[in-house]
Amino acid sequence: MFKEKNLVILTGFVIGLAALILVAFGNPTNMGFCIACFIRDITGALELHTANGLQYARPEIFGIILGSSLLALLNKEWRATSGSAPVLRFVLGFFMMAGALVFLGCPLRMVLRLGGGDGKAIFALLGFTGGIALGSFFLNKGFTLGRSYKQKTVDGIVLPIIAIVLAVFSFADLIGDASAAKHAPFFLSLGLALIVGGLAQRSRFCMVGGIRDYILFRENRLFLGSLTLFLTVLIGNIILGNFHVSFTTDGSIWFFLSMALVGLCGVLLGGCPLRQLILAGEGNGDSAITVFGMVVGAAVSHNFSTASTPALVKTGGKIEIVVGLIIVSLIGYVIISKQNKEVI
Repeated sequence: MFKEKNLVILTGFVIGLAALILVAFGNPTNMGFCIACFIRDITGALELHTANGLQYARPEIFGIILGSSLLALLNKEWRATSGSAPVLRFVLGFFMMAGALVFLGCPLRMVLRLGGGDGKAIFALLGFTGGIALGSFFLNKGFTLGRSYKQKTVDGIVLPIIAIVLAVFSFADLIGDASAAKHAPFFLSLGLALIVGGLAQRSRFCMVGGIRDYILFRENRLFLGSLTLFLTVLIGNIILGNFHVSFTTDGSIWFFLSMALVGLCGVLLGGCPLRQLILAGEGNGDSAITVFGMVVGAAVSHNFSTASTPALVKTGGKIEIVVGLIIVSLIGYVIISKQNKEVI
């Protein structure tokens, strides 16, 4: 157990260090390593939305998936599985992305923003924790999306192959518009992401899992990784002169609710956006479906103007969050009701 904790702590440190390095070499400030933002930009590169400056096929996502695949293969943990409520996983992935784009960041970016002095992220953290608590309640009541089943190898390699193809296209500048986006050098981003993907695969690092496991079992192993990530970014920003305290309550209720939606979806799915990429890299087709749901969520959020801007939480985004919380809560309620009837 001690070695497992060390591995999770190391993963948190490396993710924080990677975020600091990528910002120093060109990634947007406080977005150094944001899964939702990276997927949103890849979605734009595929012309599924046309938001200016958000159409770069970021290699970090490809590196995470491939790093997970390589480590899983080396440790004989790679296996093709799927069949666990794919439609529901797609819907939950959709709303997880919708929530992240109202806050303008996934759980990783929430911690990065906290480490940069952004006080608004405190409301997001409170909401994230509340959403995970609600999801944990559903788990305690018997919520499950069912088990996955072994599938043919081809089912598990689809997303890794897509990652390889898109990485090549991105490097060759065949998709997207790299010139309009702030970004670190291609191979630096890809290399750091490969390391993060491999470490996260071995350690089972998960932002949702850290809080969920503490609520359910008083287990702090995964939480220590998130804490290490925060401290790494905080200390790094202070040293580099990038720590700037800011605090306003504008939009705070929506940051709370949006990340509550992300936390709730993450618990029901079994992991945060980063964890879904790692599982997909291991051959889990259900997590790949979740990633596709996130891609569609990013496309819808920008095509229908529900994603926030740095200065404004849009009315459409507010409606989307409320609707999302209702739908996802109903999914949880219906499933636990069915489970309880079957037990009786």
